[in-house]
Amino acid sequence: MNTFSDVVDAADDLSVDEQETLVEILRRRIAKRNREALVVDVAEARAEFQSGQARTSSVSEIMDEARGES
Repeated sequence: MNTFSDVVDAADDLSVDEQETLVEILRRRIAKRNREALVVDVAEARAEFQSGQARTSSVSEIMDEARGES
């Protein structure tokens, strides 16, 4: 398996056009993974809501929780 450093060094051997293409491919793959993770999160949230495990919260409660103030 290649290390991150190996991959970066290999990218240096590519032409500028190939590097730009590689960046676009990686961005698309990352976006796809993020969408897939979001689909899983939404499905879990819906399941929690339907089973009665979810609770309502105000915006300030959510923000306090996100800041670790809760």
